[in-house]
Amino acid sequence: MAPRTRNSRQADAEHSSSDESALRTMPLHEFKAKLGFSPDGLTTAEASERLQKYGNNELKEEKHNPLLQFLSFFWGPIPGTIIVAAILSAFLRHWADLGVILTLLFMNAVIGSHEQRNADSAIQALQKQLALKAHVKRDARWKTIPSRDLVPGDLLRLRIGEIVPADSRILGSDTVEIDQSTLTGESLPVEKGQGDAAFSSSIMRQGETEALVYSTGQRSFYGKTAQLVEKTKTRSHLELAVLKIEDYLLAIAVPLGLLIIGAGLRRGDSVLSVVEFVLVLAVASVPVAMPAVMSVTMALGARVMAAKQAIVTRLPAIEEIAGIDILCSDKTGTLTQGTLTPGDPFTIAGVSAADVLLCAALSSRAEDNDPIDTAVLARAGEQANLADYKIAHFIPFDPVRKRTEAQVSASDGSSFSVSKGAVQALQALASTDDSTRKAVAEAVEGFARKGYRSLGVARTEQDKWRMIGVIPLFDPLREDTKATIDAAQSMGVKVKMVTGDQLAIAREIAGQLGLGQDILDASVFSETKVHQAEQLSQSIENAPGFAQVFPEHKYHIVDVLQQRGHIVGMTGDGVNDAPALKKADAGIAVSGATDAARAAASIVLLAPGLSTIVDAIRESRKIFRRMTNYATYRVAETVALLGFISLAVFFYNLHPVTAAMVVLLAILNDGAILSIAYDNVKRGTLPQKWNMREILGVATALGVWATARSFTIMHLGQTVFNLDTATLQTLIYLNLSIGGHLTLFAARTKGHFWTVKPSRILVAAVLGTQVIATLIAVNGILMDPLSWKLAGFVWAFSLGQFFIQDFVKLGAYRIIGRTHSGFITKRS
Repeated sequence: MAPRTRNSRQADAEHSSSDESALRTMPLHEFKAKLGFSPDGLTTAEASERLQKYGNNELKEEKHNPLLQFLSFFWGPIPGTIIVAAILSAFLRHWADLGVILTLLFMNAVIGSHEQRNADSAIQALQKQLALKAHVKRDARWKTIPSRDLVPGDLLRLRIGEIVPADSRILGSDTVEIDQSTLTGESLPVEKGQGDAAFSSSIMRQGETEALVYSTGQRSFYGKTAQLVEKTKTRSHLELAVLKIEDYLLAIAVPLGLLIIGAGLRRGDSVLSVVEFVLVLAVASVPVAMPAVMSVTMALGARVMAAKQAIVTRLPAIEEIAGIDILCSDKTGTLTQGTLTPGDPFTIAGVSAADVLLCAALSSRAEDNDPIDTAVLARAGEQANLADYKIAHFIPFDPVRKRTEAQVSASDGSSFSVSKGAVQALQALASTDDSTRKAVAEAVEGFARKGYRSLGVARTEQDKWRMIGVIPLFDPLREDTKATIDAAQSMGVKVKMVTGDQLAIAREIAGQLGLGQDILDASVFSETKVHQAEQLSQSIENAPGFAQVFPEHKYHIVDVLQQRGHIVGMTGDGVNDAPALKKADAGIAVSGATDAARAAASIVLLAPGLSTIVDAIRESRKIFRRMTNYATYRVAETVALLGFISLAVFFYNLHPVTAAMVVLLAILNDGAILSIAYDNVKRGTLPQKWNMREILGVATALGVWATARSFTIMHLGQTVFNLDTATLQTLIYLNLSIGGHLTLFAARTKGHFWTVKPSRILVAAVLGTQVIATLIAVNGILMDPLSWKLAGFVWAFSLGQFFIQDFVKLGAYRIIGRTHSGFITKRS
């Protein structure tokens, strides 16, 4: 072939974004010439030059102006409340109050923007590990490169299960099926043939072909329409929980705020000063730091899970993983090693075992890295010289045909076709008599009883297909699978095995794992009558596993289990597993999964085996516990602060703290509370769900006790120490600060506070802020000074009350535990 000139290979490839439509429809030979096509692909130098011209094959992310992003934290209900309070303070010439209020406003903006950047950076770093790859021919060699490096003129190989990485036109003569529903809304895959366009982000559903890239990045069909596509967002359990917490706090804050306003007006205070105080109190009471704490907690947990080879693709999925009570696990490669070993073939009369292995090898392709192909080629290579044969045409495996096929030319000039795949598919292909069918069935059943899969092999003789044998394939269990399943079940997670293998194989493997052998054959799904639906649902819930499962069965299994109140985890690796992965509460793409499966899943495993999933469940439960600990503490503190101040104003006609003190409490609180994301916790032994009755009930009990503690120290300050109002306010301020953070140590455990050792960073943060609070009180910063003796008394009193508060918490758990727990309703 004559070498291409620079003009024919580069100048012709240059096209503007307005040419995309023409490139998509022009005759194929013109299209190839326009892009400078060669069967050897682009050279590295040409690809580099085109990359400079067209840019990376990626959508440009909207760049946020750091200043505008920072200023956005001054907009919204909470910042608006703070700003109104600041304006009122300035109008009333309360300069000290104005200073601390503005400090709180800026501190919330700084913390919020900083933690938002950290959370975003964590997710972006994790997502980079899942970057799409493309199989491209460069310098006459097939290689795998990041999809972002594709350029117009690149020669691609598109395989089943892969996401099409760039707009391209199909060059192969075989018809393929492509799912482009995300772009066009078509519910069914579309057949594409030679010359047809395959759009970026569509999914290869069936077949394999070569294609030539003509448009990338922003110029692609997807790039032009991406901003028009709206993705439906459903609220996670976490969002529902936060809403319930906010509703509860609002139900407390509004009547108590009105109580303070009424008492202030009754006393003759100015309307503006009363409103300013109520606004400041509201600011200090609302969970300002809650979004930041939740985001940081989940982002840190996602990093830990990534270190254990489990990549979280969306943060709220961490909470879903913590609640899994049923895990439907794929067998091959997850429960088993995924390394197939061929045994001695069963042969049909007149055919040798070597011939069966040879035909199986000829219908395999090494570059596809398929486990079955790899095993067959390794075994056949020991006995046959495959170099004596040339593959004229190869049809890869797909879930519909359930077999591969190749047209072969031998060195002696003869030609024939070979095929391997599911035994049933090959029996349907070849004409076999009853005795042969019976012999094959007995062989398959015998292999199945030993836990072997069966691979049928056929070839053509005088242009007629003939089945020639069955190869047993053994996939041994992973060494850690039995222990891992036992560990999962001890955590309250019921493991169900899901496999496409025969019932006998499924029973053998399930028996070895101790799951039970009452395996449900998925074929009954299509045979069930309407009146038997409830009985089938019960069988699905009770079955330890499923055999002969098709992808649509996986979706049905997940749907039924969810309808029966379970939170379901589902593993998968293929393009047809994507619907079930998306449907599951926690879709898990196992190691080696296709791009389509990864895109649908909420967690992607980089290491094989079930142990990675169990590790992810353990870690997610720790993260969940940190979030519920914070929620309990936050509600308790709001009840304590609002309850004490409002009741003191109403019954004692006394403002126990100033507005400046309230804002100082909020500043020191928010400065330390983020450390709860690093806290040590005891993970739940059972699946975790948001029990709002328990969280709000225990938090209220802690808050009520803290309110009583504050009234006690106020009474002691008035009657025992005979303090004037200003000094009494300082005493109460220090009590609220120290006692409030001690409440955190009670809220972070369900047992006694000493049962779980707090992290060093949490202890350091709390002690640091309370030392600062003590120094502020003793030195009289924004308040009257307090003696060291009285400061020491507050510390001793708060510690003593904290021990009692811990027993109050245990009592609350006992009382609430006797009633039905109020789990948040599962979203549809």
